Amino acid sequence: MRESTQILIIGGGPAGSTAAGLLAREGFQVTLLERDRFPRYHIGESILPSCRPIFEMLGVWDKVEAHGFQPKGGAFFQWGPEEWEVRFSNLGDDTPNAWQVIRSEFDQILLDHARELGAEVIEGVSVRDIEFDGDRAVAARWYDTKDPERGGRIEFGHVIDASGRGGVLATRHLKNRRFHDVFRNVAAWTYWKNAKPLGKGPSGAIAVCSVEDGWFWAIPLHDGTLSVGLVTGRDLFNDSRGRLNGDIQAVYDEALAKCPTVLELLDGAEQVSGMKVEQDYSYVAESFAGPGYLLSGDAACFLDPLLSTGVHLATYSAMLGAASLSSVLRGEVAEQDAWRFYNTIYHHAYQRLLILVSVFYESYRGKEHHFYNAQRLTSDERDHLNLQAAFDRIITGIADLNDAEQAYQLVQDHLQGAESGDPNPLNNLNRVHEIKQSPFDPANAVGGLYLVTEPRLGLRSSEAPPPPGPS
Repeated sequence: MRESTQILIIGGGPAGSTAAGLLAREGFQVTLLERDRFPRYHIGESILPSCRPIFEMLGVWDKVEAHGFQPKGGAFFQWGPEEWEVRFSNLGDDTPNAWQVIRSEFDQILLDHARELGAEVIEGVSVRDIEFDGDRAVAARWYDTKDPERGGRIEFGHVIDASGRGGVLATRHLKNRRFHDVFRNVAAWTYWKNAKPLGKGPSGAIAVCSVEDGWFWAIPLHDGTLSVGLVTGRDLFNDSRGRLNGDIQAVYDEALAKCPTVLELLDGAEQVSGMKVEQDYSYVAESFAGPGYLLSGDAACFLDPLLSTGVHLATYSAMLGAASLSSVLRGEVAEQDAWRFYNTIYHHAYQRLLILVSVFYESYRGKEHHFYNAQRLTSDERDHLNLQAAFDRIITGIADLNDAEQAYQLVQDHLQGAESGDPNPLNNLNRVHEIKQSPFDPANAVGGLYLVTEPRLGLRSSEAPPPPGPS
């Protein structure tokens, strides 16, 4: 391995491979270190349409489309007595905008594409720690996962930590990861063959079905299997596990028996894998950037999987990070200003989704159930949110914008249909397109900066005239 690199990226998942590909395409020297050897298993199989423009920018969309993944026409929610659906065909494009993916294959496509764009990708190497010169990250110490005695050191100009939930920087060095008081849940899942197709909602949809103590997902995959998972509260899971002699399969089966929609899908189906379990505790780093470093994807923040936002946040942060770092390295923007842009835009995106997930849980008609009460944002959590920035178009006009409770209530009322009469929070979010606050719009500039892709990926001052077009 080389002893120094311009940009080091830790992690080869969607965040790391997207950032690596975009930066390599801009002509920078990029070294990506990935702990595992691909292909490797990963959960997080349902992709949102918001990933498509980023993959098109990266030049990998055609490869994803040609692979044969299950097209995802939208989502079906059976939420208490309510049944809602979201159809991606309403986005105005007849071609598939999203997919249900087997992550080992999907992540391999993205990582191979980063290689093709010029990134040096080294698999089977784990980062042990990061060295700092004062408060600036300057080097990483690594080791071979097959031979931990073999290792070395690599210096860098900048590092992007996309190491997933392990979070090399946030957990080992910065100690700035904050777990939310809510969404302290556990997921338990497995795979089934010969399941029946979902007779409701869009074609290829993910089904999300509530039960008294949580909810199930059902995701059809292109290899003929159905991914079926239970999300429940940590304490509820531990209580059930204790009562059932530690048998995770029994916990899953007991909850499944209370979910007739998913149970019907599995009538006559065969379970083809053992149970998998993962903590789904939501968290956020207090800052996503600092001298010489950026945090991206799950290394920066993680949100409850209810709305399938994981790959979206990973690739979105990778695009923001690549644009910010590109302008820094070209001398167009000071690092401190670029980091302020990245930190602000990324935090706002996360906060919008955090609030949406919380409101979605609160919309459950059965609030006496402990699980759903446990998902309500506390007053302290609401005080941490910048609601004005995250939902500016909704809360404009509040006399005292420091009143977090008042601002949150207005956002909650809007998302639960006080104006539209539609109780589906997703539909009400989509109706107010302005709140997306695109980072490409000069009107949404942060510190006078906004994101551009032409003629090169980077940041531009909202006060500067646009560069001349081709003659």
